[in-house]
Amino acid sequence: MSDTALFPLSDEHKMILDAARDFSQAEIAPIAAEFDESGEFPSKTIRKMGEMGFMGIEVPEEYGGAGMDTLAYVLALEEISKADASHGTIMSVNNSLFCHGILKFGTEAQKKIYVSGVASGKKIGAYSLTEPMSGSDAATMRSRAVRDGDHYILNGRKSWVTGGPVADYVVVYVVTDPDKGAKGITAFIVDADQPGYVRGKKEPKLGIRASATSEIVFEDYRCPIENRLGEEGEGFKIAMTVLDVGRIGIASQALGIAEASYDAAIDYARERDAFGKKIGQFQGVSFKLADMKTRIEAARLLVYNAAMAKERSKTTNERFTLAASSAKLFASETAMFCAHASVQIHGGMGYSKEYPVERYFRDAKITEIYEGTSEIQRLVISRLELGLR
Repeated sequence: MSDTALFPLSDEHKMILDAARDFSQAEIAPIAAEFDESGEFPSKTIRKMGEMGFMGIEVPEEYGGAGMDTLAYVLALEEISKADASHGTIMSVNNSLFCHGILKFGTEAQKKIYVSGVASGKKIGAYSLTEPMSGSDAATMRSRAVRDGDHYILNGRKSWVTGGPVADYVVVYVVTDPDKGAKGITAFIVDADQPGYVRGKKEPKLGIRASATSEIVFEDYRCPIENRLGEEGEGFKIAMTVLDVGRIGIASQALGIAEASYDAAIDYARERDAFGKKIGQFQGVSFKLADMKTRIEAARLLVYNAAMAKERSKTTNERFTLAASSAKLFASETAMFCAHASVQIHGGMGYSKEYPVERYFRDAKITEIYEGTSEIQRLVISRLELGLR
């Protein structure tokens, strides 16, 4: 991590940056390979992250959070993800997709009941939008909620739910009025410890394996009306608003992966001998390092800019979609570029699990896919620039 003239850090920012770096290198980095191999959810370190305030950095203290700003969030997430992208994924989902949505659209009771436990790390939150036949085209979802007195009856299958196998609470999006398309989608907060909530198959993933992803199935799940998030028909708007925040989190995660890949490449280039000299002295390697460094610093500026745009929105209420999508697009492709280059610099050792770069390579790919693929980000950016909606 390097401070920049455009984003000088306050003492508070430096404090959380140092705390996140120290914790992630001492507690997460040593176990990252083990949990990647097993796919086990890292409950112990996640609880510790909650105790340190990382699971609810922007959540007000009255709801169990640290009460800090968006830049503090991305700085901490960057360092956590640099040690392990799986921990970064869990932290991002809890902070952005779960806590932010309820803080922005929820009732006071919902904030006290659901945000407090998740922000403190005692509970795990999740976000469920995708379905087997509904990914980038989220408005085509098929899961249904039917009003029954003071409850809604939920039925359907959701897929690719980060934290699905272990989540205590899930913000889920389902159709309440099939005739209205996107305007017929409604958001609900569901308690996983209730009849009708079924944890489906756990996904055997390429990367971020310890973050635990699965399907969830609703079989006549009775959701009380007080657990509806926002009004009927507002679900799609809520989902897209929350994804703006989520994309800043994924951009921060991608930046951390890119930095880890770069650091590993620099170390190896300084140590590895070939043809009588260190491989970093060869132009083919040194140019790769230069490109990696340049892209990382450009990605950093985009990520920090998006963080500041979100922070300004707290008072102006302006959308920061363009800044978030731009940061997510560039940072995710930078993560993939740097991970690929790092494996190449390591040569055969880069293909071995004895070095962490093969994990960085596998983890980097998902940042170009979830919370809006690179193609979707380009669509969002171009439509905004063209004045289209």
